[in-house]
Amino acid sequence: MYHVSEIHTRSAMVRSKITGVDFVINPYLGCTHGCSYCYAAFMAKYARLHSGWEWGSFVEVKVNVVDALCIELQKSRKTGRVLLSSVCDPYQPVEKKYELTRQCLIALQEHGRPIEILTRSPLVVRDLDLLRHRTASVGLSIPTDSDAVRRELEPNAPSIPNRIEALRRLREAGVNTWVFIGPMLPMNPERLHAAVSDYAGHVVIDALNYRGRVRDLFLNNGWRHELTDEYARTTARALEMLFGSRVSHA
Repeated sequence: MYHVSEIHTRSAMVRSKITGVDFVINPYLGCTHGCSYCYAAFMAKYARLHSGWEWGSFVEVKVNVVDALCIELQKSRKTGRVLLSSVCDPYQPVEKKYELTRQCLIALQEHGRPIEILTRSPLVVRDLDLLRHRTASVGLSIPTDSDAVRRELEPNAPSIPNRIEALRRLREAGVNTWVFIGPMLPMNPERLHAAVSDYAGHVVIDALNYRGRVRDLFLNNGWRHELTDEYARTTARALEMLFGSRVSHA
C-alpha cells in the first residue's frame, strides 16, 4: 500500500536538460510503481509531507498543477517540446482519480505545444482521443521481455504483456510510438524485439546505472553476469543489430 497526499505547486513546467525536450512537467511528486532501480528515488528528499519515506510508498498530488500550467502557457512566448514526465510516471494509479496528466495534455495542445510522454502504464490508452494529435509522441518503458524479471524488480508496475498491448493499441490508432529499453534488465533481446518491433517507431536503450541499489536482488536471482559492463555491451550490440537504425542511446 502507499500513502496519497495533496499539495500545491508554484510552477508546472521546468526547463529540461534531457536531449530532445525543452520542458518537463511532473504532475506528481513520488511514484507508486516503486521500481527497485529507479534513478528518481533521490526525489524522496524533496517530498513535503513524506521526507525520508521509502520511494514508492507515497505520492504527493500537485492538485493545482493544471492551473499553474495554464498561467505559464498564457504568459510565456517560449515554445518547445514538453515531456510528461521525468521523475514520476504520469499515468501511475492515482492518475485514474485526479486526471492531472490528461488535463495537462489538453492545455498543452490548446497552446500548440508538442508533447512527449514516457510511461509504464496501459492507462495511457485512456487518452487516445488526445494522443492521436500529430504533435504527441508516446514511449512505453519496456526494459525486459520477461514478466518474471519485472515481478522481481518492478513488483508494483504493470505487467510486460499489458505494456506491449498498450503499445500495440496506440500504434494501431495512429499514435507516434517508441520504446524505452532502459535500464536493460535481464532479457532475451530476440524475444523483446519480436514483441515490440512492429509497434515502435524507434527505441532508446540505456544501461543499468545504479547497480548498487539492486545488487542483492540480482545476486539472489542468479543474475550476477547481468550486473556487469560486459552484459550491458553485448545486450546493447544485440539490440542494435535487431532494431538497426531505429536504435539510439539515452
